[in-house]
Amino acid sequence: MGVSTVSEIAKKWEISERSVRNYCQQGRVKGAEQKGKLWLIPEDAEKPERVMRKTKSLLNK
Repeated sequence: MGVSTVSEIAKKWEISERSVRNYCQQGRVKGAEQKGKLWLIPEDAEKPERVMRKTKSLLNK
């Protein structure tokens, strides 16, 4: 089992690098480890489900 970088995973999952880093920081990517500023992510890691937040608007008060 190898490891991938944030940029490799972002291309694989078709999302931004920032989103991958956020998932890692939130602990949502199983097996991801941070070494300094670099995230090492298992090649077989699965993309976490996206969590939809409820937004408040002026119309929904």
